[in-house]
Amino acid sequence: MPRPVFLLLFLACALAVCPGAAAFELWCAGYYPGWEQAGMPASEFDFSALTHVVHFAVRPNTNGTLNRTADSLSESNVVDLVSHAHRAGRKVLVCVGGTGSATGFRGATTPGNLSQFVAGLTNFLATAGYDGVDLDWEPLLATDAPAFTNLVVGLRTALDGFPQRKLLTAAVSAYPPYGDPVSSHAALFASLQDKFDQINVMTYDLSGPYDGWVTWYNSPLFDGGFFFPETSRVVPSVNGSLTNFLQNGVKAGKLGIGIPFYGYAWTGGAGASTGGVALPRQAWKSAPTVTMPSFSAIMADYYQPRYYAWDPVAQAAYLSISNSDSQGKMFVTFDDARSCQAKIAYARSLGLGGVMIWELALDHQPGRPDPLLQAIKDALAVPTGTSSLNQHESHFGLPGSAETTDGQGDPATTNQMGGGLAPTNNAVPPARTGS
Repeated sequence: MPRPVFLLLFLACALAVCPGAAAFELWCAGYYPGWEQAGMPASEFDFSALTHVVHFAVRPNTNGTLNRTADSLSESNVVDLVSHAHRAGRKVLVCVGGTGSATGFRGATTPGNLSQFVAGLTNFLATAGYDGVDLDWEPLLATDAPAFTNLVVGLRTALDGFPQRKLLTAAVSAYPPYGDPVSSHAALFASLQDKFDQINVMTYDLSGPYDGWVTWYNSPLFDGGFFFPETSRVVPSVNGSLTNFLQNGVKAGKLGIGIPFYGYAWTGGAGASTGGVALPRQAWKSAPTVTMPSFSAIMADYYQPRYYAWDPVAQAAYLSISNSDSQGKMFVTFDDARSCQAKIAYARSLGLGGVMIWELALDHQPGRPDPLLQAIKDALAVPTGTSSLNQHESHFGLPGSAETTDGQGDPATTNQMGGGLAPTNNAVPPARTGS
């Protein structure tokens, strides 16, 4: 796992990778839920920031049919997105699945239903004009591997029957579901990778107020060298997840990392070093509550320059709000322009295929550029992107030079890091798409 000295060398090298490279050598796939289309119509998209749009979602029914209404994939919404994207020269995929879809998938992929299910998906794709299918089976247990394999093989065969090649992608949890072997997800996708055009890892939702846990980031690039006390287990991170996939044989060029356009707001609790939680790496005696505000809501409701901090070893932004009473204290973890740039640099340094965004409307700023999407666009277009990032941060009210922590658990200027307890399993609770 990276350590602070290594991180400085990594970032210096990564930000200098391919200084003359053409823009968008990485894919950038953004999820766009049907329920968001009323507030963010496709006409307001900056399609130039994306290579693919994933329309979320149709749901599998246990009898092998499709539920097209649960997430508002109405005919008018489909036509609006597909027509605008194609005019902009961008591919559109339809997602099938989402949080809690496993029961539907298990029924739809039984021997008696699988053919009907695959035919229903490909017929819907053809009628709507989509360019491919994105699979999001959640949670995907180790025991689901045979059925999932049959689905992937059958769907890839059906898609190959189209005159123009159709794409097959997947959204994959960063870590396997609780109780499954650590390598189970990675090994499964290594065995099926030749069937997929993209395997996008949902490298977010990497923390929560679970028994035995500590306050931690939603989507940290690195574990920051932090081991849960009394164990040899490190906290979850983007790098930890990607290392597992790579070491189990998934090719780097098949993988994308997820970038969340939302954060975690930890509030209250008791027994942390600050009373209520207000910092990363804090244990508690009475659990805090956690909500998941959009980036736009974080900037509108919580952000003030004096609260902002940057963790240089985890490569993560956060707000530390320390009011006088425990219940008024908050730790807000989120991706900002700086962390987006760090993830683009990381993807380039490992030769990954690209990045994935959940989800586009959470960053939407009507009448002006969307801050995080613009930061990703800038980083993709200009690999060395430091100056453009600083301008971007200033334009959207973020500090050009963030406060930092020392990464060692001691106070550093306005911040400090607490201790923690061990998680109770090698796996973390599954990431989300569409919840």
